[in-house]
This record gives sequence, structure tokens and C-alpha cells, in this order.
Amino acid sequence: MSQLVIYFGEKPVYLCDVVSPEIRQVSHHPEAVFIDELSTAAINSLLHEISKPAFHAGIICNADFGKLKKGFFRHFTLVKTGGGLISNESGKILLIFRRGKWDLPKGKLDPGETLEACALREVREETGLSQLESGAELPTTYHTYTEFGKHILKESHWFRMLARGAEPLVPQTEEGITEISWVAKDQLEKYYANMFPTIINLLKNSLDHV
Repeated sequence: MSQLVIYFGEKPVYLCDVVSPEIRQVSHHPEAVFIDELSTAAINSLLHEISKPAFHAGIICNADFGKLKKGFFRHFTLVKTGGGLISNESGKILLIFRRGKWDLPKGKLDPGETLEACALREVREETGLSQLESGAELPTTYHTYTEFGKHILKESHWFRMLARGAEPLVPQTEEGITEISWVAKDQLEKYYANMFPTIINLLKNSLDHV
């Protein structure tokens, strides 16, 4: 079974080859849109519906997941980024405050750069941390936005990281970062009300192993 979720703001669109129990529950909502045909017209129709305030979620299901993903992605300009879920030696999690939201450090992949190298570079640049150990790759997240009239699909690759020592935190203000905090895991839920759903899901699915 293959599936991924793409967020349009707060609204999820699920791509899948099998309807899982989670997706079946979502599909029962009266304002959910379910599509089981892979066509440009069907995808365009869904993208149009997303703009409506009542829209709850979208589901596109096709047995050929690779074909489905390719067909959906071609409606966007794909941007790949690398970022980190960083813990320190006390087990606290690093959060940054960027443009009004609590987030995790990440940034765009440079030509010829690996995703892991990108993630480490961006964390260093955005937080001032240098004593970092990179660990396992975490689930990839997807969200969309519009930039200069183009529909952008951001594919964010995440890595576990451990920050050694007690280095000072230096927010990269030119990237809109105004605050950086080490947060105890049992206090993270307080930040969820002002956090993107992709980041909330990443934290909830990864914290048991940090």
C-alpha cells in the first residue's frame, strides 16, 4: 500500500493506491472529494474545489501509484528542500519561529547537493548550530503554495539530528526567523495551534523515537 498526503494550506489531499481505514474515514465527510479516475480533467476539478471554503479533503485513488503521483505532480513546479528534526542532549526539540508560525529549520536544495547535506547546511545557517550529528531520514512532507503566479509543490526531506554541547542559538533573521527555542517533548502540544499541519504530523509520528 502506498499513499502520501499533500497540504493546500490546512486542507489535505491524499494520493493512494488502496483506501486505508484512515482515508476511508476522511472520505465519509460530506465535503470530502473522492476521485478514482486518473485524468487531467479530474485533477483540475479537484484543484478547483480546494479553493472553496467548505472543502474538507481530497482523495485520489489509482492502482498505479507511480502513474498517479507523476500525473498529479505535473500540475506543479516541484521544489525539493532538506531540513532537520533536532534534539539536544537533554532530549528537547528545537523549534524556530518564522513568519508567524512555529516550524522546523529547512531550505531549498542547491544544485549538486545531497538532501542530507542540504538539511545540515540549512540547519546550521538558520540556527547557528555547528556541532550536529545527522541520523535517519524521516517521512517526506508535501505542501503547496503560489509564488509569482506559479503553483509550487514543496517536497521536504527531513533528517533526525543531534545537537552536541550547549551552543548559542542564532536565528537567521534575513530568512524571517525571529526566535529559536528548545522545547521539552511534553510541552510541544502547546505550539501546535500555531504550526503547519505537515510539521505537526512529522512531530507526532517521530517523537516516540527521538
